[in-house]
Amino acid sequence: MKAEFTAIIEKAPEGGYWAICPEIPGANGQGETIEEAKKSLREAIELILEDRREDILRGLPEDVIRDTVRVA
Repeated sequence: MKAEFTAIIEKAPEGGYWAICPEIPGANGQGETIEEAKKSLREAIELILEDRREDILRGLPEDVIRDTVRVA
């Protein structure tokens, strides 16, 4: 799945950077560099979305229609 999300990145008081994603509550990352913080945030977003998807799909009836939609 490809999508774009907002990354809010700030310098951390103890050094390095921390990042949050306002569209995905609970998604945050940190790193010594901006790129490391973005990578950490990307991994957190992926884990959260995968976990949400698994929760939603668990227990669905066998005859449910599962398809995809694209958002531009």
